[in-house]
Amino acid sequence: MLSPSPVPTRTPSYAAVLRTRHAARTFGAALLGRLSYGMISLSLMLAVNASTGSYSVAGTVMALYGATSVFLSPTRAALIDRYGPRRALPPMAGVYAVLLAALAYATWRPGAPVFLLGALVSAAGAFTPPLGPVMRTLWSGLVADRDLLRRAYSLDGVAEELLFVSGPLLVGVVVGCAPPAAGIAISAGLIFVGTMALVSSPAVRGTHAAPPDGTADGKAHDKAAGRNEAPAGQRLLGIVELRHAVLVTAAVGLCLGGLDLLVVAFTEQRHQGAGAVSWVLAALSAGSAVGGIAYGAVSWRASNRVRLPLLAAGLGVAVVGAGLSPDVYVLAALAALAGLFIAPALTTAYLIADESVGAGSRTQAGAWVNTAVNAGSSAGAAAVGLLVDRLPPGVCFALAAVPALLCAAVVARGAVRRS
Repeated sequence: MLSPSPVPTRTPSYAAVLRTRHAARTFGAALLGRLSYGMISLSLMLAVNASTGSYSVAGTVMALYGATSVFLSPTRAALIDRYGPRRALPPMAGVYAVLLAALAYATWRPGAPVFLLGALVSAAGAFTPPLGPVMRTLWSGLVADRDLLRRAYSLDGVAEELLFVSGPLLVGVVVGCAPPAAGIAISAGLIFVGTMALVSSPAVRGTHAAPPDGTADGKAHDKAAGRNEAPAGQRLLGIVELRHAVLVTAAVGLCLGGLDLLVVAFTEQRHQGAGAVSWVLAALSAGSAVGGIAYGAVSWRASNRVRLPLLAAGLGVAVVGAGLSPDVYVLAALAALAGLFIAPALTTAYLIADESVGAGSRTQAGAWVNTAVNAGSSAGAAAVGLLVDRLPPGVCFALAAVPALLCAAVVARGAVRRS
């Protein structure tokens, strides 16, 4: 692996992150590939619905894609930790791009067989390249200073947030002049080109499969880095710090998944259109971006394990307050306030994942955090969907905040005990 390159600056900045050797090229390649993820969900839903004429089929297809993508993420990350990104990523990206191309072909015209679509999306989800966890692992190799690494993770999180905002906008442009399946085809091209550009970066060319944690080399590397040594065969979630990070991010995901649906219910109750929903969700994303940038720019004295439950609690309190909003304008303001805690919470969780495991498990640890927030988001949307027709929106907002508040209390108590 490339030795970390310290940046000669007393006050690390975002510019210093991008000035780090090979950082801009590597980060740009990863963002190009990850733009595919910002486009694929909407493209897939629109294409399947246009081809089959059924929203229920489109929803089922999306559920299959999400399930295989999310729950096999740690397995794909384990392959990258074992074989290195240069050997593991290209086959994943190649198979994934081919499957997306097949989906684009199948949905280009009406009449696609439902069974075929289900099989293709399930297989595509299984091969989704984990570019986010890989990039965060590369950041920890590129950047030596922990303050600078926090800024790198914050920059990464904010950029990812913006990709998931701009991706659907690009899909809207595409469907204005071509069938929705064209969005799937473009997503296939983006992931393949971005992944190939990423693995060709010198930062990745110098990265090799790390020694297993149980070997002498692995133990020596972990001890030198101040990380936990995990005996051979021990599950990563047996590490307390990582388990707490995964628990909190799952709770954050539950909260956010429910919040998206509750915003729709709130605006419908007040007879306001989809435009109001867009503005509120845009305020949430903007708040997250601002929070991430501000969080990375501050040198914090409290440790990551102390900050994480505080950030989750702040999100929960803001969501409870959002349920008391008298109108959509106040809801948008409180959504922006809630957003201030999202990127910082995820950034902190990824930092904890990085520093709690050995070099041979970094990608897996980051993938567990990523899996937790995505799985939590899906579960939160499903749970709130069962409640929103039976309870007032204000009560649903409070219930959506409970996981974040409860997990924050549990993790904070554990952090106090260990300090």
